[in-house]
Amino acid sequence: MDEGRPIFVQIAEEIENAIIDGALPEESQVPSTNELAAFHRINPATAAKGINQLVADGILYKKRGIGMFVSPGAQVKLRNRRREQFADRYLRPLLVEARKLGLSAAEIKAMIDTWENQ
Repeated sequence: MDEGRPIFVQIAEEIENAIIDGALPEESQVPSTNELAAFHRINPATAAKGINQLVADGILYKKRGIGMFVSPGAQVKLRNRRREQFADRYLRPLLVEARKLGLSAAEIKAMIDTWENQ
């Protein structure tokens, strides 16, 4: 777990990543709050907070008496949301640092090409 962010956010992101990667396909059951709490050695209420955030976002839904499941369209929804956040989260800091170092756009593109081909 990352010390810099709340644990419930990290739990939600862990589930989101599994959905995006296909490890948790649509309509599949996600681990229960008790399973998440035991695995991460956290309070079940903390795990529930992460799950509930995903329910509020329409990523998960509850089947009464059975558990939480991945909503239809969740993977597409998450990918679209992350694409929208990509520039602010990754490109902006990269460009700020590149300017500090005096790197041109061509140099950055060359670096990307090099890393992409590895």
